[in-house]
Amino acid sequence: MSESEPVVVEVTSLREFFRDALHEAIERQRFEVDDHTEHYVVNVLTLFARSEALFDRTSDGARLRPLALMLADAVEANSGAQRIHALQRLGDVSLFIAGFFARSFSRRPVDVDYHIAMGGRAYDSLADMLGHTQRGRALTGVFRELATKFQRMVDALNELAETSYEHSDRDVMRLYEIYLKTGSPRARNLLLRLGVQPVAAPVGREH
Repeated sequence: MSESEPVVVEVTSLREFFRDALHEAIERQRFEVDDHTEHYVVNVLTLFARSEALFDRTSDGARLRPLALMLADAVEANSGAQRIHALQRLGDVSLFIAGFFARSFSRRPVDVDYHIAMGGRAYDSLADMLGHTQRGRALTGVFRELATKFQRMVDALNELAETSYEHSDRDVMRLYEIYLKTGSPRARNLLLRLGVQPVAAPVGREH
């Protein structure tokens, strides 16, 4: 096996793989989350590793439901339980897609910052709703932390998705664009590592 070939690591449990890889990515990104929050994200990754859980079945095949329609489902829900389910789905899908498919957004009209905004607001709304129910209080802290640290968690998932990826010149420009739109600390650090000094601060973003 040459040095350029990827190393295939056998794992007995996909959940175990995501648990260890996510924990290491969070440490490398130098931020902290509660153990319950980390466990929740591992469950999301394990679930969406199965395409049938992520995509909706349509007459045209498996399709990802647009976030705007997911939001409409939450707004138009007939019950609190349905609204909670729709918001959770919106937050989870936004996190997964922004975390694992950020590079593909450069070819789409909707960019990664849109997914970050939608996902963060969905989790924030969930925390507000669940705080009023005894059963949901255990998850309130999880969703509140995901809402406030959504960008950082996306950075950690980007780390998982791009561990062995070498950036081309075109990707460097994409990283710069992501930094300007989201204030991603990971994008900034990657730019610095690639010899690019970001000179413009992202507008309206905390980082």
